[in-house]
Amino acid sequence: MAYNFLGLVNDGALRLNETQLTSSNFDTAKGFYATLKEAVNSSIRHINQAHFFWPYNHNKEEITLTAGVSRYAVPDNTKYVDFSSFRVKRNTNLNVGEGRRLVQMTYIEYLDKYIDQEYETNTAVGGVPRNVARTPDENFAIVPMPDKAYEIEYEFYMEPVDLESYDDVPTVPERFRHVVVDGMMYYAYMFRDNIELAGMAQNKFENGIKNMRTLLINENAYFRSF
Repeated sequence: MAYNFLGLVNDGALRLNETQLTSSNFDTAKGFYATLKEAVNSSIRHINQAHFFWPYNHNKEEITLTAGVSRYAVPDNTKYVDFSSFRVKRNTNLNVGEGRRLVQMTYIEYLDKYIDQEYETNTAVGGVPRNVARTPDENFAIVPMPDKAYEIEYEFYMEPVDLESYDDVPTVPERFRHVVVDGMMYYAYMFRDNIELAGMAQNKFENGIKNMRTLLINENAYFRSF
């Protein structure tokens, strides 16, 4: 079966000896199938909450700055922004000879030293960005304010949205499909008040998450002489 919302729901239906759904009746399926759908999303939510920085939720954003504008918003699905990753891209047309990383400053420092740039109407007094500050609303401000349409890149971790359509694909890699299914079965057995099987599925689910953390997160740092 394909690795998508329909395939995962049918994995559960197969284990529970229920009729499998198709792409044509998936959206209208009610009753226990609605429970299986929610169980899939609950399993994926549980996995994503088990570790903050799953590498498969890592992403990169590129924006073009607007001359005279200091503050910018992050994507709606952002969980965490890596402020050490901000950089201005090389662009010889804008006299940016080489890409460079922006140095993070505190929001208080931004307010103390650079807040007046938000009221400046002469965009020509701006320049190539050097610093970035995290704002209280979890967005960011650039210093100095740009005087041209510079390009900025930064990296962030996404907050995945729930699956809805039959062909929606989870961000969790397919090689961990069994972990998603074990989590789904835990929620499905709880719905059916089968505490014994729910406990067994939960144990497999938690062990699967531990294995994911070992494979995707744990690192061994090695030092060598030069």
